[in-house]
Amino acid sequence: MNKPHRFAFSLLVALCVPTLQLHATPVELTLKSFIQRATQTDVVFEAILADQMAIQYRRDALLPDSDIILSLKHQYNFYIDQDRGNPEASLSLSKLFPLSGTDISLSYSKSSSIITTTDEAGLQLLVSQPIAKNAFGKGTRLLDQAIGVQNDILRHQIIEAYEDYLAGLSTIYYNWYSAYENLRLGRASLQSSEKLLENILARQRQKIALPIDVNKMRLLLIGKRENLVVLQEIHDTLANLINKSIGHPGGELIPVKPELPVAGVNFNADYNTFTQTSRTYRILRLLEQEGTLEVKKAADDLLPSTNLLLGYKLEGEDWGIRDREASYFAGISISWPLGRRVDTAKYKLAQIEHKKTVLSNRNKYEELHTNLKNLYLQIQREQKLIDIAAEKIKLAAAILRDEAENYSFGKVSLNDYLTAVNQLDQNRFNLVEHSVRLNKLSVEWLRLTDRLVDESVLENRKPQAPVNLPH
Repeated sequence: MNKPHRFAFSLLVALCVPTLQLHATPVELTLKSFIQRATQTDVVFEAILADQMAIQYRRDALLPDSDIILSLKHQYNFYIDQDRGNPEASLSLSKLFPLSGTDISLSYSKSSSIITTTDEAGLQLLVSQPIAKNAFGKGTRLLDQAIGVQNDILRHQIIEAYEDYLAGLSTIYYNWYSAYENLRLGRASLQSSEKLLENILARQRQKIALPIDVNKMRLLLIGKRENLVVLQEIHDTLANLINKSIGHPGGELIPVKPELPVAGVNFNADYNTFTQTSRTYRILRLLEQEGTLEVKKAADDLLPSTNLLLGYKLEGEDWGIRDREASYFAGISISWPLGRRVDTAKYKLAQIEHKKTVLSNRNKYEELHTNLKNLYLQIQREQKLIDIAAEKIKLAAAILRDEAENYSFGKVSLNDYLTAVNQLDQNRFNLVEHSVRLNKLSVEWLRLTDRLVDESVLENRKPQAPVNLPH
């Protein structure tokens, strides 16, 4: 092999062969392992779980109290004009049955009489049943249904919060992998450029290369060192974030090239499934259902507060109710504010809010379709750009081989040769960029279509990795 051919071969070896490792004994960390360790270490999942646990108490907190209420009152009366005094006491038990609106109370009372020297005592059982506003518990049942709808919405939103959290973790990993690959390529490019400079210096000593060629090569080398400083800082910053996320005490970690989360996206089929089964659509429908219940509840509140009263009464003397008289009674009580301005305003506001929800949902349906369609187009774009970048790398490598040989024979200038070097490096960086971007877009597609995690995460009460990300 003559000298020009040996030189061309050495240039190719310097530029195409080197593969550097960042550490002698690195520990590989896969995407799945990272997410599992991060969710076990981070307190975000515990905070999300706390929100889920709070849901079980909303119904008891927002519905009318159904506990048995015990009331006790005791006092001692002193009569100024009479040389006597007597105690007075009352004891009552009451219970509300919210879903029927029935209120039952049993009371016993004893009081002094200012006319006679005996004490008056009585026992009363009273049943109060609303028949207009909250008739037979209608208003409370509407409230109960609204609370159930709100709880369902909250459960879906909590799952979405966990899904957003996992998508964020995945993005951190992808950024780290991109920074690692870029740093590896940057170091490999710097090493090959250093070898190229050595070869040019050797040619200069043989009176083949000009001083200007040496200076151009040194300037290129300085630029690559400068770029490597930036790449190192980006990598180290993300590596620190990875270590913090999983509580890694020390030692170098390296990412493993993640597989594509979505092998293929069929927009029409995926979108049709999304509109029928997704959490997002269920939430939007639940919001409309909640608005309908609020309107019905506000309409019920417009009715007068009317209660049917049924009871049994026992009256007599002293603690034992001597000389008792028993009676049954029935009646009605009505409370009707004149004007109804407040309740009417609440009813109108409920109608307006419901209408706004329906109109907002229509807009959101269109937004979701547009956003998913645009995301689908971006995924298609990145898939095509990855194929193009891979093809450009093959062509750039072939061009570099030819330019190395041409430069060794003096057929092209060093500028042409360095252009070929930079093109190959840039295409390698582009392939990493488009590959990582496609992974991010695929995760976003899973997130927006509510397929990133399984809803059982709340039932299991354990951190869960994204079910559709590769292991």
